Amino acid sequence: MTSVALQRCWNHHTREAIARCPECSRSYCRECVVEHEDRIICSGCLAKLTAEKEKTSSTTWTFRPLLRFCATLMGILVAWLLYFSLGRVLLSVPDEWHADAIWEKAMSSFDEFQ
Repeated sequence: MTSVALQRCWNHHTREAIARCPECSRSYCRECVVEHEDRIICSGCLAKLTAEKEKTSSTTWTFRPLLRFCATLMGILVAWLLYFSLGRVLLSVPDEWHADAIWEKAMSSFDEFQ
């Protein structure tokens, strides 16, 4: 096994290699490697790893749709309770409060003020 300092980059043959990818065991220059999860790997292997993670994460069932549905249902329930209780309060207002006599009395006192 030769030293990394004597090897050349897999993609750029004129550049000196600085690291070896643990996934594919090829040597790469500074521009061809990235740090991912505390490891230095090449961009090709990084693309493969992220594609595999996306594939496995999309196949597993998540609770997000169920949580979103429950949150929507709870929002509708809270809105219904709010408007229901507001309607009950308005229905409990006595008829004398919104009768014409109160408004006529208020308007007559306003006319006297002017």
